[in-house]
Amino acid sequence: MKKLIITIALIGLASGNVFGQSYNANESTPLVNPKNNCRLRYYYYPNLEAYFDTQKRIYYYKVNTQWETAQEIPNGYRGYSMFNKYNVMITDYDDDYICQFINIHKKKYPYIPTNAPKKQPP
Repeated sequence: MKKLIITIALIGLASGNVFGQSYNANESTPLVNPKNNCRLRYYYYPNLEAYFDTQKRIYYYKVNTQWETAQEIPNGYRGYSMFNKYNVMITDYDDDYICQFINIHKKKYPYIPTNAPKKQPP
């Protein structure tokens, strides 16, 4: 399983997609959550506190207090690193303004750095 994950990550990096996700814009049938019938449209990146819209193929991220959109995350945004590409598929919202849920998603999917120092038992 570990080899499969590493292989998929390497293919994503080799294709030039820094987030390692694939999306076929020509798909005729979007993925749908069977529990609530929402299209699976957004990815949330806890380390960036940003979203990717698979339908419009744009990122939403904050600059100061304003939400910005772009086809790519700017270099150096929030200390972005190619190795911090943890993302979460949002399964309960498919409308146009995902940014209104940032506080909920920050609590539900907190960013936990993998290189954080581990606490030693007393």
